[in-house]
Amino acid sequence: MRKILYLGDTALAEAASYLAGVMNYFETDFDYAESKKKFDESLLKNDYDAIIISDYPAENFTESQIDKIIKKVKSGTGLLMIGGWESFTGLNGGYNHTALTEVLPIIMEDFDDRANCSGPCLIVRNREHIITDSLPFENQAPAVGGFNKLRLKRFCNEILSVRRFKAEYKDGKFEFLEAGDFPLLVTGSYGKGNVAAFASDAAPHWVGPLVDWGDKRITAKAAGGTEIEVGNWYAELFINMIRWVSKTERQQNTEAKC
Repeated sequence: MRKILYLGDTALAEAASYLAGVMNYFETDFDYAESKKKFDESLLKNDYDAIIISDYPAENFTESQIDKIIKKVKSGTGLLMIGGWESFTGLNGGYNHTALTEVLPIIMEDFDDRANCSGPCLIVRNREHIITDSLPFENQAPAVGGFNKLRLKRFCNEILSVRRFKAEYKDGKFEFLEAGDFPLLVTGSYGKGNVAAFASDAAPHWVGPLVDWGDKRITAKAAGGTEIEVGNWYAELFINMIRWVSKTERQQNTEAKC
């Protein structure tokens, strides 16, 4: 069974219930550390298939700990960063000042990169990828409530983007005006490791309507978490990201280095 190290999203009984519940539903084993705790370096003695960082501030790591994580990724451990106020640059993320800028497949801004969306913010599929191939983005386009503004690194793959709209109501009809595109899901590789960045969140409030995306509902609960009820396509999207960075048998590394 694959083993994941999951860091952040406040606590298991709070926002982390979503991603932890999805992993438990798909029988993916993981260790967890909450956002307010400094990183326990002894965890790096374990042979994880992937590390997930989600709303876990950079200040929780020492410089040497980040260097050790980078060495693990270079040797084949996957890395997924999921967006939030304490991811990427964010309000308190701070990863733009760490060595993870070399590893992640995106470029982070040196200013607050948060985008909170009060209007329509729809997901667009830009290219085929095993993470998204089974999901109906074209005829069931989902939306998110916010994201980190990221830029694409050269040679990396922008699988999904998020397109903002300005909605106007005139003469009894809504008009939707495009207001910009930003990377949402970007993949790449670093050494032998698969790396990915997802600019929105797995949990409210930024996840927005995406959490209900599906043609059926599933319920899930991880040990120590609270029960969640979510859309099946939402759950499949996130488990596919995790499987891909973990390099399961059906999701091997086919990315160009970026």
